[in-house]
Order: sequence, then C-alpha cells, then structure tokens
Amino acid sequence: MPSMPIHHDDRGYLRESRRQVLRALDGLDEYQIRRPMTPTGTNLLGVVKHLVGIEAGYLGTCLGHPFPEPLPWIGDEQAAVPNRDMWATATESRDHITGLYRRSCEHSDRVLDEIGLNAAAAVPWWPAASRATTAEALLARVLTDTAMHAGQLQVLRELIDGRAGSDRDSTGDDRWWAEYRSMLDDVARRFQP
Repeated sequence: MPSMPIHHDDRGYLRESRRQVLRALDGLDEYQIRRPMTPTGTNLLGVVKHLVGIEAGYLGTCLGHPFPEPLPWIGDEQAAVPNRDMWATATESRDHITGLYRRSCEHSDRVLDEIGLNAAAAVPWWPAASRATTAEALLARVLTDTAMHAGQLQVLRELIDGRAGSDRDSTGDDRWWAEYRSMLDDVARRFQP
C-alpha cells in the first residue's frame, strides 16, 4: 500500500521534476556545472538550458503564448551551431540560465492556468500530419522530458561529487556506499566474458 495516495496530478509531478532539475546544481561551482560529463558533452547547466527551450516551446509557442524573453539559441542559430541549446556560453551565467528556467516554468504555468488542458495546440516543428494536439498532451510531453532529464542530472551529479537523490545519506554513510558498490561489482564480475 503506498504511503501517499496516488492520483492524477501531472502539473504537481512537473513542479517536483522542475525542483529536482534545479536541485542538481546546488552546492556546485561554475566549472562543475559546465563540465562535460559524457562523450557527447552532456553537462548540468546545458541540460537546464535545454529545458528552458522545452518549456518555452511546448507550453508557450505551441499554445499561442510565446515566452516573452529572447532565447537566441532557438531557431536559426540552433541550426547554425549544433547542440547550441545543450551548453552555456562563457557569457551565459548560472544565474541567467536558472533564472530563465524559473521564468519559463512560471510562464508555462500561467499559460496552462489561462487556457486549460483541453485547449487546442499546434507544434510547428512536428510533421504536418501530427502537428495538431492539445495542451494536455503537451503537458505530458514536457513532464516526460523534464522527469527524464532530472534523472539524468542526478546521475551526472553523482559522477561529480558522489551525491544523488534525497535519500543517499539516510540510506548509508560513505563507507556503507563503498561496501555496497563493491558488492555490486563482485556480482557483476561473475558475468564478465
């Protein structure tokens, strides 16, 4: 039996995922949040910047209420500079990117409050045959993207400083985690070719 009642609250789940996104940057310095952590260059601040475009695009532009602030990495410049939405330039500060993210989320919430989930929507970058949709479908899309990226950010954060998730310390101390990881490694080695 769940400890909390489970109910349909996509907007609440989206708010929680957004909090987890921003929480992934807490306590880290500029280098740590910008450092490429994967072979494809994925980095914490870049993922947050990418999510600004997700919010502004799907829950702004596609609903007929464009986000009022310029996002120069979206549109023509995005095509000119590959992955331009996945990293912050030297002139784009943490405060600038996280501020844009917060404001784009607030804008999305206001738009959804105003038009409701049954409102018609159109996604101009989707194929013509599938452009027509609803605000509710786009909310589900943004929730899915945000939750996926929040999980990705937790893994990246763990690679940076060993911290991930809100229950790490309540589960065990550093010694416990080292022993746990060693046990998992022993099990995995049994399956090495």
